[in-house]
Amino acid sequence: MDYSKLFTPFKIGKMKVKNRIVLSPMGTGSSHIDGTKSDSEIRYYEERAKGGTGLLILGCQLLTDELAQGSLEGTLEKPHVIPKLTELVEACHRYGAKVVCQISPGTGRNAFPSMYGDPPVSASPIPATFDPTVNCHPLSAEEIQVILDQFTHSTEIAMKAGFDAMEVHAHAGYLIDQFMSPVWNKRTDEYGGSDENRARFPREIVRAIRKACGPDVPILFRIAVDHIFDGGRTLADSMPLLKLLEEEGVDAFDIDAGSYEVIDYIFPPTYLGDACMAYVCEEARKHVGVPILNAGNHTPETAVALLESGNADFVMFGRPLIADPHMPNKLKNGCREDVRPCIRCNEDCVGRIVNRLTKLSCSVNIQANEEDRFKFVPTKNKQSVLVIGGGPAGLEAARVAATLGHSVTLVEKASVIGGQLSAAATPAFKRPLRDLIKWFGIQLDKLGVDVRLNYELLEDDPMLETSDRIIVATGAVSFRPDIPGLDLNNVVDVIDAHKNKELLKGENIVICGGGLSGLDSALELATEEGKKVTVVEMLDQLGSDVMFLNAASLFRMLDEAGVKQMASTKVVAIEADGVHAETSDGEKIIIPADTIVTAFGMKPDNSLATTIEDKYHFKTQIVGDSNKVGRVGTAIREGFFAAMNLEN
Repeated sequence: MDYSKLFTPFKIGKMKVKNRIVLSPMGTGSSHIDGTKSDSEIRYYEERAKGGTGLLILGCQLLTDELAQGSLEGTLEKPHVIPKLTELVEACHRYGAKVVCQISPGTGRNAFPSMYGDPPVSASPIPATFDPTVNCHPLSAEEIQVILDQFTHSTEIAMKAGFDAMEVHAHAGYLIDQFMSPVWNKRTDEYGGSDENRARFPREIVRAIRKACGPDVPILFRIAVDHIFDGGRTLADSMPLLKLLEEEGVDAFDIDAGSYEVIDYIFPPTYLGDACMAYVCEEARKHVGVPILNAGNHTPETAVALLESGNADFVMFGRPLIADPHMPNKLKNGCREDVRPCIRCNEDCVGRIVNRLTKLSCSVNIQANEEDRFKFVPTKNKQSVLVIGGGPAGLEAARVAATLGHSVTLVEKASVIGGQLSAAATPAFKRPLRDLIKWFGIQLDKLGVDVRLNYELLEDDPMLETSDRIIVATGAVSFRPDIPGLDLNNVVDVIDAHKNKELLKGENIVICGGGLSGLDSALELATEEGKKVTVVEMLDQLGSDVMFLNAASLFRMLDEAGVKQMASTKVVAIEADGVHAETSDGEKIIIPADTIVTAFGMKPDNSLATTIEDKYHFKTQIVGDSNKVGRVGTAIREGFFAAMNLEN
């Protein structure tokens, strides 16, 4: 495909950007508690500028330390933050990139009570998102003026740091959006009641920023123009607001869709497909004359298509540029096949920040936000490395070891690489996983890794003796509980169900096990094979291992596909008439089925690994599912670390 359209310059106001590729604003969770940027965060942005991104928008910088409440995204209140911000900006300027400071007055109703116990603030006394028993404090006109003064002050700090543009964070139901939306704005004063009044606060913010940045610095405005929930602002509702904001002097609109009511659109998982929010651009283009930026699961191909449609001027990539910061340069140099795909799992970008309160990383790019600590340094002690297993852990171990300069042989007993990932990747909605497997294959070939397929290594294989180092990544096998009937002809393991659809006879499919593997299989069979699917799970909820952001999409789609979901139901036997089960209250039931798919989970396939480690313990590392069953990202991380640790 011709990607040259991505590399044409374009202006936002008087700011010329060298190409149409934009790093979406995303929190990294890696600033210091005093609001300053850390060295690792500076390097994170620098690497993406070095990789060819034309415009980088920082994750939201909060007006004050009090608003931040300990979050590690950075603040713009005190002058001591200026030196590190300057380092960040100039590190990116070195590569010809422009840098935008996104500025925020906070989340409003989406916040927890403050450190002083005060309720969240909002446009009106509406229920707080995370505790609906608490009503928000409606901002008074005097409090609004304080915020406007803070915007001017924070912009002054950003200007001193050298930012090229400012962006107003009015996105997806945060505080500014609450003023713009009738569902949250119930005011009867000059800030509520009409489009003009609901636009007053954001227009005053634009004015306050302009007061500090002057006429030549562009102001961007980030807004979800379709909330996608009943009562939320629609695409049509948003158009008058865009017109009013353009009249106020907004130089570009950063638009997409979603809100916390449909949180999966805030962090769109793989289930939502490619370019899932590009649809908002066509209508917006009819109403505004300034540049339009758009985000939402874009690929290089959808980016080109959107630009060629004329409905947007810049395409934003968030997680894809976490996964591969050099994507722009690879596309520019004709190396599309080398672009490492984002698998849209949300596990190590958003998930690490939300669930572990630690900084952003990436399931497929372990170097993200650790560009210096995990920097590749060519080995001075070349070794022969044997990698056993071609799943994600083994593939990453082989790739990194070869990149460092070692001589690598990878053996895989199957006819293809990918391990269990090959099965998980069969649904159409899991295409990014297929892309990842393909990418690994291409990289290993280019690095000269000796990949031997259909090679089942035994414990007496001479390569174990002759190799300097051994990395065992034999993966996992399906767990088979002691349930009568698992050997019946109409019982199919979930791995085989993914790979061999012809095994799934009849229309009625019952899947035993409601974890991620079983649910993905259910969605695939219902939407792509037209089957009537029932999922049976012993626990009191299905999908306990599904990341909550992804679950929002997955369960909505399962419901839409008519998949019957039975929690708190234990499978006790499988017989010719179907699945025999027992509910939590002791009721015995029979679930008719033509085919039964078993998805009871996985267990480490570590018998060979243990044997090898016992004999060659001084040179063996066990990684991935053969060590402990985990996620794709966990396996890749272990493979990465094992290869980085070859000389220790």
